[in-house]
Amino acid sequence: MIGGRARRSLWAAAGLAAVGVGWTVYAAYQREIGAARARLASGSFVAETRCGPIEYATAGGGPPVLVVHGAGGGYDQGLDLGEPLVPKGFRVIAMSRFGYLRTPLPRNASAAAQADAHACLLDTLALPRVAVVGASAGAPSAMQFALRHPERCSALVLLVPATYTPRPSGASAVTPPMTSMPRWAQYLFEFALRSDFVFWAAERSSRATMIRTILGTPPEVAKRASAAERARVATVLGHILPIAPRRDGLLNDAAVVSSLERYGLERIAVPTLAISAADCLYGTFEGARYTAGHVPGARFIGYETGGHLCVGHQDDVVSEIAVFLSESV
Repeated sequence: MIGGRARRSLWAAAGLAAVGVGWTVYAAYQREIGAARARLASGSFVAETRCGPIEYATAGGGPPVLVVHGAGGGYDQGLDLGEPLVPKGFRVIAMSRFGYLRTPLPRNASAAAQADAHACLLDTLALPRVAVVGASAGAPSAMQFALRHPERCSALVLLVPATYTPRPSGASAVTPPMTSMPRWAQYLFEFALRSDFVFWAAERSSRATMIRTILGTPPEVAKRASAAERARVATVLGHILPIAPRRDGLLNDAAVVSSLERYGLERIAVPTLAISAADCLYGTFEGARYTAGHVPGARFIGYETGGHLCVGHQDDVVSEIAVFLSESV
């Protein structure tokens, strides 16, 4: 039998080991969150526009393309989305939408007000006309931009868009992936968005759950993807950090997306392309198809698999968008 002194020694050793592991984990977190904050601090500018301060970054040269990021994003997510278009000969302008990073959340943060802010940014950058790519929760303001400022919009791309979809009475227009998740996964999703450390730890300990709940993509699709696509998934997930300067935007997006109304699709008078995947866990497939079916002359591209990130189709998506924009601008 182990004596009392021996037991105390074992508990002390276990305690010291736990402290050591905890310190190692926290030190790793501090390094990575520090790198994330440094990345954001050096990659953008803030334009003083008549609509207020708007953070933005640019890449490339050629016909300008305004990239409107989704929920959890910022200018960095916009660059992640848009930079594959740079080798195709386009100039990418990626802004941080209302409540994200260094763009403040105004009292009126509706999709229409955000569309007007897009125009304000273009005024400041002396860009009379651009093509617009609206991804996920960035789609509502991209569509409103095409409706409210048609003379400024040369083409519209809606990528896995949060759009109105006819539903049974009382049903949400966009289905969050949490609704089909176990309660524990829903709690993880909600809690992780409140803390940089919790999000960081969850991304490392429960990556499959985070891919499903945060990225709206079946984890098995990501698991069997190519190394390049798995790296892209990891980058998208990692670039949600830090969460704190994105929280206002996330909460605003939740309010906007949960109360989407049908826009005047028949009045969108610019070339339009909508893209989604049938297994997108945010339920964007039917909305993208419905929107393309009611915008005059619009085209819809639908994939059977790929989830909200269209995993496995990145090269095809970039090529389709580049050809579409080349023919439209």
